[in-house]
Amino acid sequence: MSDGKATQFDVQAGDSTDLGAVHDGEGTNFAIFSAHAERVELCFFDESGETETARITLPEYTNEIWHGYLPGVKPGQRYGYRVHGRFAPEEGHRFNPNKLLLDPYAKEYAGSVDWNDAHYGYVVDAEREKDLTFSELDSAPFMPKCVVCDWRADPNPPARPVIPWDRTIFYETHVRGFTKLHPAVPEDLRGTFDGLGEKAVVDYIKSLGVTSVELLPVHAYLDDHHLAAKNLTNYWGYNTIGFFAPMQRYEGKAHLASFRDMVRKFHDAGLEVILDVVYNHTAEGNEMGPTLSFKGIDNFAYYRTMPDEPRFYINDTGTGNTVNTSHPRVLQMILDSLRYWVEVMEVDGFRFDLGTILGREPHGFDQRGGFFDAIGQDPVLRKVKLVGEPWDIGPGGYQVGGFPPGWGEWNDKYRDTTRAYWKGEPGIIRDLAARITGSGDIYDLRGRRPWAGVNFLTAHDGFTLNDLVSYNEKHNEANGEDNNDGHGHNLSFNFGVEGPTEDEGIIAARERQKRNLLATLLLSHGTPMLLAGDEHGHSNRGNNNVYCQDNEIAWMRWEELTERDHALTRFVQRVTQLRADHPIFRRASFRDGCLLRWVNPAGGDQQEEHWDDEGVLAIGLLMHMPDVEQGGDEALILFNAFDGDVPFKIPPRVKKGSWSVVLDTDTGPSSDEGRKGLKADAELTLSPRSLIVLM
Repeated sequence: MSDGKATQFDVQAGDSTDLGAVHDGEGTNFAIFSAHAERVELCFFDESGETETARITLPEYTNEIWHGYLPGVKPGQRYGYRVHGRFAPEEGHRFNPNKLLLDPYAKEYAGSVDWNDAHYGYVVDAEREKDLTFSELDSAPFMPKCVVCDWRADPNPPARPVIPWDRTIFYETHVRGFTKLHPAVPEDLRGTFDGLGEKAVVDYIKSLGVTSVELLPVHAYLDDHHLAAKNLTNYWGYNTIGFFAPMQRYEGKAHLASFRDMVRKFHDAGLEVILDVVYNHTAEGNEMGPTLSFKGIDNFAYYRTMPDEPRFYINDTGTGNTVNTSHPRVLQMILDSLRYWVEVMEVDGFRFDLGTILGREPHGFDQRGGFFDAIGQDPVLRKVKLVGEPWDIGPGGYQVGGFPPGWGEWNDKYRDTTRAYWKGEPGIIRDLAARITGSGDIYDLRGRRPWAGVNFLTAHDGFTLNDLVSYNEKHNEANGEDNNDGHGHNLSFNFGVEGPTEDEGIIAARERQKRNLLATLLLSHGTPMLLAGDEHGHSNRGNNNVYCQDNEIAWMRWEELTERDHALTRFVQRVTQLRADHPIFRRASFRDGCLLRWVNPAGGDQQEEHWDDEGVLAIGLLMHMPDVEQGGDEALILFNAFDGDVPFKIPPRVKKGSWSVVLDTDTGPSSDEGRKGLKADAELTLSPRSLIVLM
């Protein structure tokens, strides 16, 4: 289609300062960044998205922004871009106007990617150096289209909950998987934002005692070409193609409004909504990947390329490309996206996938880098919860403890140490002591607080809690990669049988181990994160990498829950209430005057020379916090990871008085019955692999 059809539009210069398609009530301004393009064409399509109805060259280029204003263009208009420039892969430029490109600032898409050779900027059938060839195939028939939206912040938004960090408990879940089989959710709403916002779902999550629902990626993403070829899909969503648009398959009947409606329902229940976001890479992959948006708009600006060979990409993410956060316009896009989700969509914070990437400058990771400086100075973003996944596969990529003050971080040291301890691995007690008390060896600097460490035992990536105590090995055959994918080092233990069993002794041991792990997590200092389904024993059937399993392997199977599963849920509710009621389990500061005393089973202090003894698997933690509520808070937690009973001599309280058992993982929710009024030097026997809390 030629530019001749542009004569039907009165194309004006427009504005370069607001990127994307911005409707003002009378027309729409289109603006897109490209430092190296030579011409940018705006393509309009009919409502079906199949027929291109006009092609307009954007008339102005200001400060590396191509822009134009079109009176009369209304919300609902389908559009995309074709960007002209040099096709010189050896120099990092991959312009190809045969490829229809998605607007990075689009708020909504219509249609989906229908994988075809036309998506690639090169000739797929070329025999050698494919990415250096130039494809003339038109990708428009196989591409989703951007949609002009009149969607903006509510000038009078309802109040939202503001949960202090020290009271926060994250609940990591998946929009689709959580509700796809939920019997209380109408079938047409299952797997959508509307379904997750159903009262029965919100009430259930609220009842667990968690405070903040953390959603796996909801930004628009793609089902990878190689997965589509195997009739699989990208279930988790760590394959973003649009940082402003919600994933279409999750949208409810009200489209964009369905997301905000869901957020407000959680807010009405006093729950925060946290988004897991993926700004470290995009779905376009490496030099052999498709040209869908950024690669065709300005490859050299949007991505980090090899300094001496810009044809190739720096792959610190392990996904083929790395977003170039050092470029000011790319950094602007990320910040604009974050503000959009806070101010317009009303979310309460973010968890950043492979967050080390965001702090990586050309010289390496830098907590004073552009991204961290910009977000720390932003009047909107600095006030929301920010959590980093502090690692990637690049040089110096492991940065646990290295993020700036104000950030929370996923603490994998907590995960690995706690798993190892309850598995019964020797020589772990010293490290366990640090993890349970807030990982001060990592976070107690520069005024950071215990909550900076986000403690977790399981997450979307890896075994569920049930599978952690049921499988020694991963079983990922359904992924079609010969079980070579997923982590091999799981620190799991199956108690003698791989997978499901009818052996009551093994079942009882597994249930007790789940309670041990959950109680440890929820009573440790720091910010706990609970994986959805762990509270009722959800199993992914031994698959520790369900990223491509959008089916009953990964979905919550609500109607299969047994009384044993419900009992575990009640146990979680009990422990979260214990944490909420007693500040001693959720310290707000390393400087709060809290007394921490580690004791051995003989009732004496744990001696320095015995901390690293391999045979030490039983230990007690006495905590006393002065001047809290009614004159202080005091607790004693006894841990036993041995396979046998351990008699424990009770140490005296700091204040006068006796101890009472309030939680015992060997007896579950009814553990508060009996064993009250215990005096110093009384002996309490811990069952094999169990935990007792006295107060």
